[in-house]
Amino acid sequence: QVQLVESGGGLVQPGGSLRLSCAASGGNFSRYAMRWYRQAPDKQRELVASIWTGGGTDYSDSVKGRFTISRDNAKNLTYLQMSSLKPEDTANYLCNAYGGAPFGNYWGQGARVTVSS
Repeated sequence: QVQLVESGGGLVQPGGSLRLSCAASGGNFSRYAMRWYRQAPDKQRELVASIWTGGGTDYSDSVKGRFTISRDNAKNLTYLQMSSLKPEDTANYLCNAYGGAPFGNYWGQGARVTVSS
């Protein structure tokens, strides 16, 4: 069983930056692809960024060039660096550990990000 705890959310002005962290415990972190999703009120959950076990990354078109996902396998941490934030980035950001059928799929509780002036 993997536990995930997000931190770093908050209120930021448009154009600002914020870094989210996701701390994992209870499993072999390096086995999991790590993903950040977001969900805004009355909207579907959206996959924002992924980082694979080998370090490759993928981003949604809506955040490409503005967000950067990274991981520190020694510390069991995943980061989402967000820059040039827009009001439409406002959402609850959820960390996901994806291990497929062998290792399971786990979610954190989320970190709320509000982009507003």
